[in-house]
Amino acid sequence: MADSISLPGAIGIPEKHKPRPLALDVVYDWVTTVDHKKIGLMYISVSLFFLLVAGVEALLMRAQLFYPNFKFLPPQFFNELFTLHGTTMVFFVGMPILFGFGNYLVPLMIGARDMAFPRLNAFSFWISAFGALLMYYSFIGGSGLYGAGSAPDVGWFAYAPLTSIAFSRGHSTDYWTLSVFLSGIGTIGTSLNIVTTVISMRCPGMKLTKMPLLVWLYFVTSAMVFIAVGPLTAAQIMLTLDRYVGSHFFDTQAGGSAVVWMHFFWIFGHPEVYILVLPAFGFANEIIPVFSRKAIFGYPAMVAATVGIGFVSMGVWAHHMFTVGLGAGSNAFFVLSTMVVAIPTGIKIFNWLATIWGGKIRFATPMLFCIAFLFQFLIAGLTGIMLSVAPLDWQLNNSYFVVAHFHYVLVGAILVNIFAAFYYWYPKVTGRMMSETLGKWHFWLFIIGFHLTFDFMHIPGFEGMPRRIYTYDPGHGWTIWNQIATIGAFIQAIAVLIFVYNLVRSYFKGYPAGNDPWDAWTLEWATASPPPHYNFAEIPEVMSRRPLWDIKHPEDPDWRYE
Repeated sequence: MADSISLPGAIGIPEKHKPRPLALDVVYDWVTTVDHKKIGLMYISVSLFFLLVAGVEALLMRAQLFYPNFKFLPPQFFNELFTLHGTTMVFFVGMPILFGFGNYLVPLMIGARDMAFPRLNAFSFWISAFGALLMYYSFIGGSGLYGAGSAPDVGWFAYAPLTSIAFSRGHSTDYWTLSVFLSGIGTIGTSLNIVTTVISMRCPGMKLTKMPLLVWLYFVTSAMVFIAVGPLTAAQIMLTLDRYVGSHFFDTQAGGSAVVWMHFFWIFGHPEVYILVLPAFGFANEIIPVFSRKAIFGYPAMVAATVGIGFVSMGVWAHHMFTVGLGAGSNAFFVLSTMVVAIPTGIKIFNWLATIWGGKIRFATPMLFCIAFLFQFLIAGLTGIMLSVAPLDWQLNNSYFVVAHFHYVLVGAILVNIFAAFYYWYPKVTGRMMSETLGKWHFWLFIIGFHLTFDFMHIPGFEGMPRRIYTYDPGHGWTIWNQIATIGAFIQAIAVLIFVYNLVRSYFKGYPAGNDPWDAWTLEWATASPPPHYNFAEIPEVMSRRPLWDIKHPEDPDWRYE
């Protein structure tokens, strides 16, 4: 009898019903899940991994630029790192991590039990993750030079003719094309899910005018994806046809046009900046009011500004192309449209400042990152206005000034607010608080490192240092600025390691958070931490933009009718 119990297969129990090891059950559960929360966490986990990878690539490039004529990296490998870093940060860090937060939070914030299409949600994640892994498989797959496989080396922009068969090594460009193509499919699938969920699955009482601002921003962002990602996907197909079928869309020697590729790419590329930054704005919209103990100033204006940014951003792409000779009329149009996008963006900055003004501010770690975001995004916006002036852009377009401006947006605004979101929603996901002490170490080291790197990067840009170069001659006056930037990059790396340590340590040793540690107002804090599989035992009904305030303060109806 004992033998038959210990060996279930010996008494006729089918193989598929045998008990599996617990670890396999956990893996099977995560791999096959359609729960929006687990899919969101997988998006975020993959993005964090690639953030570390892209960070190492950035450190290697900064080390190469520490000295003039330094031989730390061969030029070919530098080009590969340059391509992989840019592509990874945009497609495999920025997009997945922001849509991961959207996956996790949007159904909770609108009182829904899941996304509208759970299986599409899982498919979107796995195809995006496969695209990211395919990109890095290029290091070992195929034939290539320098013993590094066939890693792409065409830059994250992949301008023609660098992508032609004649110029690219082996299948390097094919890896880039297919991985970005697959990432685009996953992004479109997730965006479709978010739009449908927001339209059709809001809880009773949650009209569009009562939705949390974060949900509004994800809604507009997802709608922008439908317009922006399509041209890039079409361009990838056209590029593949050029390479293997004999078409000549981008082959200038056969009647094609390299400028057509630039149009296709930047029709995606510039709205992509706003696709990434709008969710980061949404994080600030939720965090700043809670830690100021004030309602967001100008809710209707914030919604209108969000829609305005989404609309205008679709008509600014060619300000990346002032140097290609578009003509006076085209240049004038894109100068004007680029300046116009500053108006709704400025409305947002003033509304955040008005929310903070006179509030009872708590300088917890999420709020510190949001305050840094306000200052840094203002600087990024001002340098963006400078670059919108075509004559000045003509001088600075291919310089390190543009690199500094671009990273001020992607790191100084987007990544900083992603850190704020981690500290703010980590208690909801895990039921434990992150360490405030480690959080402040992370904040100050990261901000100091950021400003050392990207403030001083503007200077060699003004002095004529071109971007996309792997070394430079002495005597230009660029050495000291590159050395300061490299030191700042390594300080940022230390800060990120502290952040990762804080994530892991807090999961095991963090203080219990309870359901609502921040005394917040939106619905995700109305359920348990972490939330159950079904999110809400009963679908909630809301009466205002701050439903938790109604629950906590039933005697005070003044906030319900805004």
